[in-house]
Amino acid sequence: MKRLDIFKAAERLMGMHDEAWARHANPWSVFTRFTCLPLIVLAIWSRVWIGWWALMPLALALLWTWANPRLFAAPKTMESWAAKGVLGERLFLNRHKVPVAAHHLRMAYILTGLSGVGMIVLVYGLVILDPWATICGLVLSIGPKVWFVDRMVWILQDANAAPSRSTRL
Repeated sequence: MKRLDIFKAAERLMGMHDEAWARHANPWSVFTRFTCLPLIVLAIWSRVWIGWWALMPLALALLWTWANPRLFAAPKTMESWAAKGVLGERLFLNRHKVPVAAHHLRMAYILTGLSGVGMIVLVYGLVILDPWATICGLVLSIGPKVWFVDRMVWILQDANAAPSRSTRL
């Protein structure tokens, strides 16, 4: 039985392909990507003020989430932290074909789990309209994601340091 790979599932859900990944390596794309969840949260919270019209800002926030990796030009260089994070993530997603060190895998799963816990707190805050739970959930979701990107940079650096490995994606 094939195990669900949530990372690959997310890649498929976002419709990421080589060109989108190249564009997403632009630091503007990476850093503005961190606005997606807060915009979704704000759109959901807006139901208090505008009722069912909240579906409009929610649709716009979801459109921004999908469009963000495609909007910016591919960077001229892949030397930025953001670009290295994206390249490392591509290596991580390819981990079944190109081995990634166990300590990186373990940390990626831990960080994803922590982010998931944050999402539970976030959803709870949104359901009961508790601003503190919502803010804590946002921080607990986004913080591990930033750390995850940094771990992806480390994966890329380790792959580049390995003498027999190519990081061409």
